[in-house]
Amino acid sequence: MQRVSRMKKEIKMLSESPPHGISCWPKDDKIDQLEAQILGGEGTPYENGIFKIEIQIPERYPFEPPKVRFITPIYHPNIDNGGRICLDTLKMPPKGAWKPCLNVSTVLTTIQLLMAEPNPEDPLMTEISNEYKYNKVLYLQHAKDWTKQHAMPEITKPQQPTNLSDAKMGQENSLQTLKTKSEPPNSGIKRQQAIADITNKKPRS
Repeated sequence: MQRVSRMKKEIKMLSESPPHGISCWPKDDKIDQLEAQILGGEGTPYENGIFKIEIQIPERYPFEPPKVRFITPIYHPNIDNGGRICLDTLKMPPKGAWKPCLNVSTVLTTIQLLMAEPNPEDPLMTEISNEYKYNKVLYLQHAKDWTKQHAMPEITKPQQPTNLSDAKMGQENSLQTLKTKSEPPNSGIKRQQAIADITNKKPRS
């Protein structure tokens, strides 16, 4: 019962006041399964990438942390190929730092910060961690390449227009395709608000 009432409040908060560059919504209207998107931070190798995340809320939440996993592949020392995340906030004490006062919004914001500032001393991917520490230029290039390959929505290329009217229609179709791919299905967030959150806001420092 506590989980239900708690999650109703959190989902409402995430819908009305999502963190900068983050959106989150229930999957199939279930309070124990959420989906989220994090926009790669400006000035990071993940810039302009849209990273999809799945969140499972355990029965004992908020006394246990949510289970969070990246769906979108990401090149990062603290995130493995299965999307698992090495983050203190997602672990129970004494090894972790989870507290019942934390919430899904806090977790997503912390993950956003981890994307911008990896912790190579506590890696899940040793090879990437060593690259980050000893060959930063190569790490940045690999991370940018992965972001471009996996996290950037494709825009459908319109057919060559035969007149001005066709050209305008092609541009509108391409824009609509981008919006559709970037926005979560059945998120409960207004389209214009969601686009603004994803594209215009910067992550908190």
